[in-house]
Parts: sequence; C-alpha cells; structure tokens
Amino acid sequence: MKRTFSLLVLFSALVVQVNAQKFALIDMEYILKNIPAYERANEQLNQVSKKWQAEVDVLTEEAQTLYKNYQSEAVFLSAEQKTKKEEEIIAKEKEAAELKKKYFAPDGELFKKRESLMAPIQDEIYNAVKDISESKGYSLILDRASDTGIIFASPRIDISNEVLTKLGYSN
Repeated sequence: MKRTFSLLVLFSALVVQVNAQKFALIDMEYILKNIPAYERANEQLNQVSKKWQAEVDVLTEEAQTLYKNYQSEAVFLSAEQKTKKEEEIIAKEKEAAELKKKYFAPDGELFKKRESLMAPIQDEIYNAVKDISESKGYSLILDRASDTGIIFASPRIDISNEVLTKLGYSN
C-alpha cells in the first residue's frame, strides 16, 4: 500500500512537470534604454513639451501682468473700466488654460505626439517578444519593470538581451 501510494505521488509529480508551462521575464526599461530611437523620441518629446510649456507660460505671465496693472490702477478706474479690465484678465487666463489643456490634457497634443513616436518602437518590441515566445514555446512573458508583484526572479529567465538582439541591437 505504501509503495503504491509512493508511486502514485511520483507519477503525479511527473505529470505536473510534463504539463508545466514555460515563462520568461523581460525588463522593458532596460530594453528601451538600449534602443537609440527611443532616446531620440524622448528627447524630441522633451523639446516639444518645453516649447509648448513656454507658450503657456507667456500667456500666464500676460494674465498676471494684466492683473497687477489692474490692481495698481483700480482706484482710478470707473466701474465700467474695471469690468472691462476684469474681463480682459479672465479672457487671458482662460486662453492660457485652454492652451495648456490643448497641449497637456490626457488626450492632448503631447499625448498624440508621444503615441506617434513611441507606438512604432513598442510595436517592434512586441513583435520581437512574440517571435521569441513562439519560437521558444513560452506561454507567458512578464515585464519585471512594470510588475511590482515580482519579489525575486532568476536572471536565467530574463530574455531582455535576446529581445535586443532580435531587434538588431547589441547589448
């Protein structure tokens, strides 16, 4: 009886091993750091963002200047002139806010620019990972850079360098 039970446990362990699925890890941050096109795209995004922020800052400064002038002149202005100046200030603040929204909102120009620059790079990485997965029989590939649930992973299962090689970049 004991022997039969031992054989059953051993057989069950073998069946579990046969059905075990292969998995691997990649480090997307590491991969992206080693792709020059990604660095160029990031630099381009930074430049565009700074330019657009400068445009917003100019309008904000203009609104602040209008307000400071209004405060110093308010005692000398008639009610009608005050109303006109207040409307100018509000219009300039609104213009600055709308420009900021146009450029930096979640669906704004910066997001669209990021998508247009990054999507081709991300698609290329995805296709390389998919090809490696299919050729090596991986059922699951996790990104260790974005998954905070991974406490420890053996470097043996990290295929980041293999992905870079598939993309044509040496590591």
